[in-house]
Amino acid sequence: MCSKLLCFVLSVFLGLATTESQYKPPTIFITTLVRNKAHILPYFLSYLEQLDYPKERISLWILSDHNSDQSIPILKSWVDTVREQYHSIYTEFEDGYPYTYPGEEGPGHWTEDRFKHLMQTKDSSLFYAKQKWADFYLSLDADVLLTNPNTLNHLIAKNLTIVAPMLESEGIYSNFWHGMTEDYYYLRTKGYTQILKRENVSCFAVAMIHSCVLVDLRRAESDFLTYRPDKIKDYQGPYDDMIAFGLSASLNNIPLYICNEELFGYIPIPLDQDDDMSSDFDHLLNIKMEILNSGQHWHLTKGLSRYVKLPKKDSMMFDKIFMINLKRRSDRRKRMQLCFEELGLMVEIIDAVDGKLLNDSILQHLEFMPDFQDPYHKRPMKLGEIGCFLSHYLIWIKVIENNYKSVLVLEDDLRFETFFRYRVKSVMSEVSRIVPEWDLVYFGRKKMQDNDEPWVEGADFLVEAGYSYWTLGYVLSMSGATKLLDAEPLKKLVPVDEYLPILFDKHPKENWKGHYPKRDLIALSAAPLLVYPTHYTGEKGYISDTEDSKVISETVRIKEDL
Repeated sequence: MCSKLLCFVLSVFLGLATTESQYKPPTIFITTLVRNKAHILPYFLSYLEQLDYPKERISLWILSDHNSDQSIPILKSWVDTVREQYHSIYTEFEDGYPYTYPGEEGPGHWTEDRFKHLMQTKDSSLFYAKQKWADFYLSLDADVLLTNPNTLNHLIAKNLTIVAPMLESEGIYSNFWHGMTEDYYYLRTKGYTQILKRENVSCFAVAMIHSCVLVDLRRAESDFLTYRPDKIKDYQGPYDDMIAFGLSASLNNIPLYICNEELFGYIPIPLDQDDDMSSDFDHLLNIKMEILNSGQHWHLTKGLSRYVKLPKKDSMMFDKIFMINLKRRSDRRKRMQLCFEELGLMVEIIDAVDGKLLNDSILQHLEFMPDFQDPYHKRPMKLGEIGCFLSHYLIWIKVIENNYKSVLVLEDDLRFETFFRYRVKSVMSEVSRIVPEWDLVYFGRKKMQDNDEPWVEGADFLVEAGYSYWTLGYVLSMSGATKLLDAEPLKKLVPVDEYLPILFDKHPKENWKGHYPKRDLIALSAAPLLVYPTHYTGEKGYISDTEDSKVISETVRIKEDL
């Protein structure tokens, strides 16, 4: 039993709680301006659809004009499919506009007319959202991929007037500025890198946010926001929508926040003034590869997938591209196959020799280097290392049997660097021009010594390879395969990433090199590297099939000592 007063208090509290739980989510007005985005629209719209927020509480305002591609047909098709799901969709598709603005020299060139049109349109959308009594206004660029379905809920819960999710991109580009110069342009600061790399995790007041910005229109101070410089008293900034919006906020003491607590999504690098649309396609490819590298797969609804075109596959300048993969690692195989589709690579998958299936009857046919011990763990070879060596060995045999002049060998736990195909072309062009007698070129490796590796004379992308670990990716010539096989490594076996440096005479252990008197492999390395591991030792998600295996058995070691 409770006292009358206590019961009254509890009933009021419970009544309020019940009422509060029945509140509908805030309404959101999302505005998107589209121009020549047909290549990314299927992904943009797919991720927009998958946002975990009641669609009946969302209104969309989509405008598109000055297109030279299929942006408007894609938008029309999508809107017809989803119109009934959203509270409302307002569209303005102008096919009659010319493809370019007066004086515009390319898609990355911003003329005054282009800026004026953008600022007026964005300001109109903000005004329209207020007229519709929207609770929140989201300005969302058509090339932002919000891969995190919880983005809207996360931002709304911050209870801030203006806030943006930090977006990933190539290199160190993102959708915020941490500093600004006296004349209102971008200023790189130490704090920018700390936020970008998540050395500090929170929501931070910054100098500028753009591309995906949420505004709480319920707050009275939001009435001071504008994208038009002519609406800002004594405006001194550049003729730019983003800066005008930022200054309208800062001049009215409204802070701009960027949040980096989660991975929210991605944004491509904007075009430079002299770029053409092919650069935009390349930036999208880099983002898609980064999504795969992070262990995700992009979301693409069935109705939009028909607008995505994959490149025609080839093997670049190589006779063959091989990828080594354990059958039980189907997840890695699938990810790599998606990478190959995006990069347009024709690849033969080699079923790796699985160390876990090796037994003593098979191992009796191999001979191991008598004085080998792992340099760090002081142990014999592991079964996984033997399987790895044999997998590469089988490819070397294929090179000779098929008379391949050059092949690219890849493992299944790598990530491709941005602009991979272009970089491969640059590296191999230098190789053929400067070192015609080459044997092996590392595309991915771990440099094991601090001593300098000299640049190949006359090269911009090549160094002479020193003692290296990993066989993530390398190019092998026929002469290189011949040298690797002629040395008869199965009679004095060591791990493959110890064997290669022995053959090009850069291994630090002289006693090991003594087992291979002919060490004339000509080995180079791309600089910078073209592939890296998806995970490093100790990182979340790191798995090593070579380390996660048993050492060779005592019976094999007895044979080895006889």
